[in-house]
Amino acid sequence: MKIAILGWGSLVWDPRNLAIVGDWHQGGPILPIEFSRKSANGRLTLVIDPANGAPVATRFARSSLQNLDEAIRNLREREGNPLPNHIGYINLVKHTERPRARQNHPAACDAITVWARENDWEAVIWTALPSNFEAQQHQPFTVQAGLDYLNGLTGETRARAFEYIRRAPPETMTPLRRQFNAMHGENPGN
Repeated sequence: MKIAILGWGSLVWDPRNLAIVGDWHQGGPILPIEFSRKSANGRLTLVIDPANGAPVATRFARSSLQNLDEAIRNLREREGNPLPNHIGYINLVKHTERPRARQNHPAACDAITVWARENDWEAVIWTALPSNFEAQQHQPFTVQAGLDYLNGLTGETRARAFEYIRRAPPETMTPLRRQFNAMHGENPGN
């Protein structure tokens, strides 16, 4: 089975044990992406966010695995074993998809399906973690709320959070990243 993996953040610059053929390629589907998920180590990470995300041209790589379940398991391992529902998939051969991904991101699933058909993929997988900023910070996500959170970080947590934003692919330009760059530029010490 010909399986594409979608990426827009750390998968691209830090694939670790992700089983891919060659490199990441530009030209993935356009999806609404934003730094609106607070990770366990304090970073704001990129997720599909229909409410706050900006249209971002994603990247793709071909999985070196040809079994969809194995490719999903491999992506789960790379992502630190998130719940199975947090790995989205579309299987164009069997006409199946992850119900939770469809429920949370119907327009993104549609865009991924169209892109997959146009590019002759048999299946596509991606990390489908939801935004959790409001649940973690007890306020809705806004660019200003995200920047206030980031600017309040210190030490190693701050360094990791800033690195994650700076290392995202250049085309992953979201409203938060634009404002972050305006405030902090490219100087890692800020």
